[in-house]
Amino acid sequence: MNIKPLNKKLKLFGFNNLTKTLSFNLYDVCYALTQEQHKEYIEYIDEQYNADRLVNILTDVATIIGANILNIANQDYDPQGASVTMLVAENEVVNDDPVKMYDKESPGPSSDAVVGHLDKSHITVHTYPENHPDRGISTFRADIDVSTCGKISPLKALNYLITSFQPDIAIIDYRVRGFTRDVSGRKYFIDHKINSIQNFMSKKTRELYQMVDVNVYQENIFHTKMILKEYDLDHYLFQVDKNELEPKVQKKIKRRIEKEMLEIFYGRNMVRI
Repeated sequence: MNIKPLNKKLKLFGFNNLTKTLSFNLYDVCYALTQEQHKEYIEYIDEQYNADRLVNILTDVATIIGANILNIANQDYDPQGASVTMLVAENEVVNDDPVKMYDKESPGPSSDAVVGHLDKSHITVHTYPENHPDRGISTFRADIDVSTCGKISPLKALNYLITSFQPDIAIIDYRVRGFTRDVSGRKYFIDHKINSIQNFMSKKTRELYQMVDVNVYQENIFHTKMILKEYDLDHYLFQVDKNELEPKVQKKIKRRIEKEMLEIFYGRNMVRI
């Protein structure tokens, strides 16, 4: 089912009451050879993605979506993890036709180019570093929500967040809730074109990942899962070069990493390796 886009600026009765929410889990997987390296990895992640760094990332998101930041609540946790919540309000969209500006499925900016305008509501992020007790695997998860009310979708922030975190796996949901009316009283349950979340990512990003869509078009629910197609073992070893390990050990570690990633991607436990 294809959703028919609006071809011209929609004249609304009052405020646009549609709520659009982009939610996703980003995962980073690492292998640490010793318990000491496990501990150091968690400390590294806690520092790399502490509350202050996350505030900077979400401030860039607010810039992309054209929002004024009203309030920021941020917290680092003991022993690990951090949370940030931003309340944001609509910024003036400096464009003759803001609806036309976003009526096409296209990627937003990457993490090195922060531009654009959107609407309002809130942005949140929570982090969850953790590790397997005896298999050498450590996993970092970031849960992010960008929720807006108004004409424009938070999907424009998606490409920036993917390129900022560069996840091994991402589970992404987008949903449009509620309805708004035009001046004649006709209801609109969606006000922009979307066939797939993938269309809001750059070609470069899409080429890196294997992706699966599960969409319920009649309910305005869109779901995309993505996992890296290829990877170098060196990227996953913490404080160790793969050339320092015997080929047999490299193969064993690679199997464990693949198992961890596939379990997260498919959402179920697999046979022990």
